[in-house]
Amino acid sequence: MNLQKVYAMPISDVYPLYVQKAERKGRTREEVDQVICWLTGHTLDSLRQAVLDRVGLEAFFDQAPRMNPNASMIKGVICGCRVEDIEEETMQKIRWMDKLVDELAKGRPMEKILRK
Repeated sequence: MNLQKVYAMPISDVYPLYVQKAERKGRTREEVDQVICWLTGHTLDSLRQAVLDRVGLEAFFDQAPRMNPNASMIKGVICGCRVEDIEEETMQKIRWMDKLVDELAKGRPMEKILRK
């Protein structure tokens, strides 16, 4: 996998896919926004601006106000990899976001997704 290509991918390319996945399973765009903002510390406005500006995934996480301290509690398999075992920091953050949206689409209650 070419990490630089993944890191340069705009958040605007993956965000609509997250929303589509969630909506197919009866969840909402607002819930997708909530889990992304919970993870990254972005506000709804800064998330929307990053999507509009086509910010790359690496920059999106680099510009995140603060990663949620409970993000390390995100465990499980996404794309065949255990997220807790990913050593490369940016890739782990991307997979955390993937995992949260996956849990949302699978119908997991929001309080469990947000590790409350």
